[in-house]
Amino acid sequence: MIHLPAEKLKEILVKAGVLTPEVFDTLDEEAKRKQQSVADIVVSRGLVNKDYLLILLSKALGVERVNLGAVGIDERTLHLLPEDIARQRNAIVFKRNNDDGSFDVAMEDPTNLETIDFLALRLGGPVHPYLATEEDLNRGFILYQRELTQNFKKIIEDNIRQSLRSKARGNLEEEAADLPIVAIVDNLLSYAISSRASDVHFEMLDDGVLVRFRVDGILHEIVRMPKEIHPAIVARVKILSELRVDEHTHPQDGRFRYKVGTDSIDVRVSIIPTFYGEKIEMRLLAATQKPLSFGELGMFEDTVKLISEAISKSYGMVLVCGPTGAGKTTTLYSVLNVLNKPSVNIVTVEDPIEYDMRYVNQMQVNAAAGITFAAGLRSILRQDPNIIMVGEIRDADTANIAVQSALTGHLVLSSLHTNDSPTAVPRLMDMDIPPFLVSAVLNAVTSQRLTRKIHMDCIESYIPSKDMLQSIEKQMGDFTDKNAHMPTTFYRGKGCDACNHTGYLGRIGIFEVLSVTEEVRKIIISSNFDLDILKKKAREEGMITMFEDGLRKVELGLTTIEEVIRVMRE
Repeated sequence: MIHLPAEKLKEILVKAGVLTPEVFDTLDEEAKRKQQSVADIVVSRGLVNKDYLLILLSKALGVERVNLGAVGIDERTLHLLPEDIARQRNAIVFKRNNDDGSFDVAMEDPTNLETIDFLALRLGGPVHPYLATEEDLNRGFILYQRELTQNFKKIIEDNIRQSLRSKARGNLEEEAADLPIVAIVDNLLSYAISSRASDVHFEMLDDGVLVRFRVDGILHEIVRMPKEIHPAIVARVKILSELRVDEHTHPQDGRFRYKVGTDSIDVRVSIIPTFYGEKIEMRLLAATQKPLSFGELGMFEDTVKLISEAISKSYGMVLVCGPTGAGKTTTLYSVLNVLNKPSVNIVTVEDPIEYDMRYVNQMQVNAAAGITFAAGLRSILRQDPNIIMVGEIRDADTANIAVQSALTGHLVLSSLHTNDSPTAVPRLMDMDIPPFLVSAVLNAVTSQRLTRKIHMDCIESYIPSKDMLQSIEKQMGDFTDKNAHMPTTFYRGKGCDACNHTGYLGRIGIFEVLSVTEEVRKIIISSNFDLDILKKKAREEGMITMFEDGLRKVELGLTTIEEVIRVMRE
């Protein structure tokens, strides 16, 4: 989001009648405290739509807004500015005007005169700044990736040959320091980051090393390498992660920070012994990533309203459910960001701590030091907390302490592994929580999945075949009732270079929220509790299921029906 001086942004928003001066001043204080921009706070609170805010800014600043997906980017002009400078300055050169030798530049902050002057000097011609969103700039950064993609395999192959030609030193640490091995690991990490990968896997097979990236939740095979260089690759990663290079029979966990231009990436490393050799898994996390707003997560207004009501209470429990990789932790961080105010003390116990949140006291689970979720939660209660976040309720001990905390005037947030929201109720009962306590503490339960988003630059509508429609109707019957309807229009991504011809770019959540009303509480505490009766009552009270929320997003062209069905089967 644009980083205007606070006074200028205040003038624009107050003049447009979006905010009062008093409300803006309050948000400005919150932004300073969280070290975020005021514009981000305004959007995340839902006080103004992001597109409308950009329209207001464009008019007030007298700068035209550009949609790079619509106007396109000239790649020869793009590469006049190196990628590292483009990322540092948050600017994409998308067009060269032959008539006067000027350049059209998309910028996140078109009021930054220092950057405009720098670019004009660097490019050798006048610069015309345009207002662009972060998503627009990413379109340009993806195009830089294409050149890296073309060169990647050649670079890796060259370094593999150099590594194999060098004589074995016999010392793994020395082999790991060889320039070819260092280059292989660095290039794989750089390529993974530019590909928006969340995970990198090094898997030892009987005949070589397989490298795979997880992008938008799907694993892709990237490259295969000779097994002779595997020990040196593993040693290099262990050295970066400060792990024992001479340990090969026990799992090891570590982390390190990797620098890409001006950005830092936290790399969480897990190494385990397998039949053919050690396997490496690296989770890539942006070191400075800000929590997403509810809208950015993919929540519609009705969902946001239910979540906001549940977390506005000063006590009770709010659970986020779903399988591993469904984005539960990201949603919990978004909730914490809304609740993070000077008047409350927030303490968390997590495994692992994925993002550093300013003014939130975060505790890392460490079983070797005796810090489990249950033990950490007991300690937290002596820290005078208002809000407690437990990364995950895994056992009866943790569940019992969390429930007792919610009963004694604390708002408790946590995650649980269940397929949908109503199933969280019997899951807690299975952990020896009496029904009357489950009924007393639960404010709401939300469940979610992550679907891949259609790439908007190559989106198209289409008419499915008759066989496909019949297949979709059959599968829809597995997840919903007669309230759901077949989408009237179907969309898909045609596939292009920017999305690696998948038709998808990024992910969006689908959600369902079970609000624990008085009628729901009566069902929970009834002697003949039945999950089907609970689900029926929730539907009667207006609960929109995850599948139906997915269908709403299919109708709007945000994702495909195939994606919704795929993630619902996980």
